[in-house]
Amino acid sequence: MRRRTFIRNIALASGMMAVAPMAACSGNEEDYDFPLMDLHVHLAEDLTIDDIMEISRATNIQFGIVENPGEMVYDDESLRAYIEMLRPYPVYIGLQPMSPGWTANFSPEAIAELDYVLMDPQTVPNGNNFGETLRIWNVDTYVDDTEYFMEAYMDRYLEVINNNEPLTTLGWPLFLPACIARDYYKLWTKERMETIITAVKNRDLNIEINDLAHTPHEEFILMAKEEGIKFTFGSDTADNKAGRLSYCKEIARKCKLTRKDFFVPDRVLPA
Repeated sequence: MRRRTFIRNIALASGMMAVAPMAACSGNEEDYDFPLMDLHVHLAEDLTIDDIMEISRATNIQFGIVENPGEMVYDDESLRAYIEMLRPYPVYIGLQPMSPGWTANFSPEAIAELDYVLMDPQTVPNGNNFGETLRIWNVDTYVDDTEYFMEAYMDRYLEVINNNEPLTTLGWPLFLPACIARDYYKLWTKERMETIITAVKNRDLNIEINDLAHTPHEEFILMAKEEGIKFTFGSDTADNKAGRLSYCKEIARKCKLTRKDFFVPDRVLPA
């Protein structure tokens, strides 16, 4: 099962959210002093680009589409076909690699045609000290040694961030497996958060505020904001919930984020 489909099906039932949901924001879009953009949406059989355009017209939300290398996109030809398919539409075009080393199948010239690259550290090699790679979005992920996992997880963060491959956005920040999510505030120490923020700043990346995971939390956002790091919103959906940004909007308001605090791709979109 594809990762985003699995997450969508079990998220609410599993209690995997690291932070308790916040109330949906009231009022209309004109009340927001930040851009309403969802840069983490996947196309699917039941969510076509025309569906996205309809949602955009109804909600006044700007969208960015991402695809995982290795599925529909696996070489320069398929990458350019994906880009050209979306070019006529007023959407930004991104890629969401799953693991470092993804650029081996693409040329720098083809990658440069993208508007952004979003990546997260949710595949954690040796995260259980058994020589295995944990895919921590799975609800049945088991962590036998929490501190060992956190050290391996931090190593993965730094590998993803410091890798020399193209990267724009750190996705799913501070997400934890369901089995240890209850200790969110204990495990995400100030030292660990500072390490991630410093690495993001040094690489000149932005940080996703993820509506599905309800991460990161207020303290982390304010720490990153203080360092001048910019943010994006992402629903990580592949269905009609695209553009659902209740948590994103509420936490952005709470942290007093404004337009200057957000990353917007450079390309001018077609009308």
